[in-house]
Amino acid sequence: MQTMKAALVAAIGVVALICCLLPSSAEENGRLALVVSIDGAIGPASASYVKEALAKASERRAEVVLLRLNTPGGLNSSMREIIADVLASPIPVVGYVAPSGAHAASAGTYILYATHIAVMAPGTNIGAATPVQIGGPLPGLPSGPADKGGKDKKDGDQPGESKDQPKDAMTAKATNDAVAFIRSLAELRNRNADWGEKAVREAATLSANAALEAHAIDLVARDQAELLRQLDGRVVEVAGGKTQRLVTKDAVVEAIDPGSISRFLAVITDPNVAFILLMVGIYGLIFEFMSPGAVAPGVVGAICLLIGLYALNLLPINYAGLALMLVGLVLLTIEAFNPTVVIGLGGIIAFVLGALMLFRGEAPGYHLSWWVIGITAAVFAGFALVVLGSLRRVGRAPALVGAQAMRGLPAEVLDWNGNEGHVFAHGERWQARGAETFKPGETAEVANVVDLTLLIRRAPTGEGGTS
Repeated sequence: MQTMKAALVAAIGVVALICCLLPSSAEENGRLALVVSIDGAIGPASASYVKEALAKASERRAEVVLLRLNTPGGLNSSMREIIADVLASPIPVVGYVAPSGAHAASAGTYILYATHIAVMAPGTNIGAATPVQIGGPLPGLPSGPADKGGKDKKDGDQPGESKDQPKDAMTAKATNDAVAFIRSLAELRNRNADWGEKAVREAATLSANAALEAHAIDLVARDQAELLRQLDGRVVEVAGGKTQRLVTKDAVVEAIDPGSISRFLAVITDPNVAFILLMVGIYGLIFEFMSPGAVAPGVVGAICLLIGLYALNLLPINYAGLALMLVGLVLLTIEAFNPTVVIGLGGIIAFVLGALMLFRGEAPGYHLSWWVIGITAAVFAGFALVVLGSLRRVGRAPALVGAQAMRGLPAEVLDWNGNEGHVFAHGERWQARGAETFKPGETAEVANVVDLTLLIRRAPTGEGGTS
């Protein structure tokens, strides 16, 4: 019996050891493929997620990292962070636009060009990499309809001169910088640099098969299994100029989920969330200053304000818009204490205009919702006019506790001797003194309170009298 128990324990131990060694065995043999998925707009959270995933892939000595893309674009700063991490990665990064119906537009196109191997699933597309700026037309697109008679042609224009050239200096700088960037990535990965430039200047797009024919990508794969089969045996050059032959056949595929920091950044860097946090923080502090000792509004306000400012620091904000918002809040606060209507209306207008100007870029997913702006403006205008106005009225109202609250109250004389006695006031029996003589049952008026003794006087005619 003991022998059977020992054998059973030994078998359980062997099974547990095998289960523990399986993952490490896969990693030691270089057969681990880690999947990193970017769905939605590219921002600080995406950059943090990719950085953490590539660091984890390097620690675990993964064979390859599959960077699955489905994005309309995003922030230029976050895109460049991701590309810098990909270029510096000692682990080959395969950009994979999937599943069918996905796209890697704008910033996604640059990231795909930066990966060691670019792959697309059937039914996907890339391109439209034009940098969009506020206040101007898209570079490479006509600024307006041409006049039928050619009246829009300016003096000095040559017949063969291209009308596609950006005329705004800042737009031209941004476009030329983007062109140089995507061409450098194309040359690094031996891809079609001319089409990359076309994607920037003319917002050109390509389907999966067209991109393969144009040599903008390297492979087309229906799913991850087919992709790993096609990757097996390919040679890539990683950071430091080292070449590596991929061994991905029968590799263990493991998805890497975003860490807690990336999830936190994903929430607070949503422009609408950052905007609301900023407003809650400002008014929490205002409420605390108006009612010292409340504690909760001050604590919540300080936390929300700091988180909101941290989020705004990660986003491309317009400081003129932020200043306009603050001016609007100050005007609404002034309106609460000195009602003039004009100041309040000006505060609302300044607040809304500042909110509209708050974010500089037009990157997909990084703009304020009209609903959030409208609801926030209405809520905080009401807060300023109603809540702060109520606090102002309460501050000006007579005190309801202490000596001030006792003044003017009626006091019934219980007994009196000389210039002192006892009275019944405010539901309690008090010692009292007075310069006049009173009779028991007579009603007097409280003039003041000194050391728990009421100073009383005869009530004015019509408000007091004798019983």
